[in-house]
Amino acid sequence: MQKSTLDLQILTLPDNPGVYQYYDKDGKILYVGKAKNLKKRVSSYFNKIHDTTKTNVLVKKIVTIKHIVVPTETDALLLENNLIKTLQPRYNVLLRDDKTYPWICIKKEPFSRIFSTRNMVKDGSEYFGPYTSFKTVHTILDLIKELYPLRTCNYDLSQSNINSGKFKVCLEYHIGNCKGPCEGLEPLEEYQRQVNAIREILKGNFKESLKDFKKLMNTYAQNLQFEEAQKIKEKIEVLENYQSRSTIINPKITNIDVFSIVSDESAAYVNFLQISHGSIIRSHTLEMKKKLDESDEELLELAIVELRERFQLLSKEIIVPFEMDLGENIKVTVPQLGDKKQILDLSIRNAKFYRIEQLKQLQIVDPDRHVNRIMAQMQKDLRLPSEPRHIECFDNSNIQGTNPVAACVVFKDGKPSKKDYRHFNVKTVEGPNDFASMTEIVYRRYKRLLDENEPLPQLIIIDGGKGQLSAALKSIDDLGLRGKVAIIGIAKRLEELFYPGDSIPLYLDKKSETLKVIQHLRNEAHRFGITFHRDKRSKSALNSSVESIPGIGEKTMLALIQHFKSVKRLKLATEKEISEVIGASKAKKIVDFYKTN
Repeated sequence: MQKSTLDLQILTLPDNPGVYQYYDKDGKILYVGKAKNLKKRVSSYFNKIHDTTKTNVLVKKIVTIKHIVVPTETDALLLENNLIKTLQPRYNVLLRDDKTYPWICIKKEPFSRIFSTRNMVKDGSEYFGPYTSFKTVHTILDLIKELYPLRTCNYDLSQSNINSGKFKVCLEYHIGNCKGPCEGLEPLEEYQRQVNAIREILKGNFKESLKDFKKLMNTYAQNLQFEEAQKIKEKIEVLENYQSRSTIINPKITNIDVFSIVSDESAAYVNFLQISHGSIIRSHTLEMKKKLDESDEELLELAIVELRERFQLLSKEIIVPFEMDLGENIKVTVPQLGDKKQILDLSIRNAKFYRIEQLKQLQIVDPDRHVNRIMAQMQKDLRLPSEPRHIECFDNSNIQGTNPVAACVVFKDGKPSKKDYRHFNVKTVEGPNDFASMTEIVYRRYKRLLDENEPLPQLIIIDGGKGQLSAALKSIDDLGLRGKVAIIGIAKRLEELFYPGDSIPLYLDKKSETLKVIQHLRNEAHRFGITFHRDKRSKSALNSSVESIPGIGEKTMLALIQHFKSVKRLKLATEKEISEVIGASKAKKIVDFYKTN
């Protein structure tokens, strides 16, 4: 049955935290919500009848689902708050009270005060947050107060005011919460050193401070003040779980547009984030089909012009992943680290997720097109003369030369074709010689295919480095197949691909689909070979023990192998247990044999 567009959108949502947006048939926004797991949360709207009429009406109107993936659940909460205020969707409770989350402020003044606030004043002060948990804010401020005695008054502590003796110390000084900078009892340098330490805590760099906290906790414990020690321990736990800042809201970044691009053979995906007053207020991803072999730079430039015009963007600065020229009026920033780099990474992440979702939808709707795309990608990545529709992979298995076996697994159109898998017992090689084993197995496999006029693969993969590849090539040459079938070796450690006659390996992108198919092949060959090897080893162990028992034939031996799995279990079995498998008289022979031997 053909799936609807909405079903496809739900099926391909990621299992990540983020914010989802529902739109109706006219493209009007209906609802904005946050989720710890986007797929589970959005699916829950469509797989049941809801208790409220309002929700049921909303679900009927949904035609399109858009989403923004974010690093954490806290970021999702903050982004949801921004988008509801900006977009004012019909089915959300409108946040008209301008409620904002609290920040922690380090005031720009001599002997800086540190306090929580909901309002940001642009006077050069530093703001950290916003925080979605008030408990976190209070805990951090309490910890700071306990560790660093800072002033709480709002006096203007200029040097002239202090020198003139304008202020007197208050109760906070007498109870030890303040060192009296208002009377010049604490030097500014010493006070600012404490402020710097607090700044590091708020940034999340609190390694040194944690040592101080733990020292304080141990001191309490040694003095048998266990309640106080427990309080410090709880505060340390909160601090260790404290997220220093959000990617979603950053007061240092004002009105900026962020653009990133992710591309493959056939298309490019450009994500755009609009930042206004430090908050993300819009995310949009654009898919661009490649006509010729356009570069990412060319495509991103086209997309930026299109998106700025479509959304009437007037910002003077844009963040992009590489240098580009967009005229004199626009400042182009390519961040390497810091807050701007974080926001660029978020944009790239959303572009990647969008691409994955589009590919998943294509796989469901048009599997053939999906296969064709992967085959074309593999042909290009591996520099093959034709698409590798039929691939075979070989793996050896032996333990110190015992029971040498090999496995050949077959993939057709990028998927396992299990009916074509083959096991091989190594016949002509004595001892643990993997190279000679590989030569024998490859020769036997393709000699048989040639004799039976069966189709040959377009690609042979040898699980191993240069040595294994050379061993397999001997057989390919003996059979006259050099140049007719492509053959490569894959080394386990660094996923290096070796080609005949080329000493320098090829390294594929760790996230490429080509490498994923090759890894799947290699893992299948390994699994299939190891399973066969274990079975053979168990049977030979039983064989050597069971065949030497007088009066026990091959059929009886097989029955025992299937039932007991190992010689050890057979030896430990009672006569009654064995008789249930092969009858009383044979069971007696086996038990008597093990007693005398």
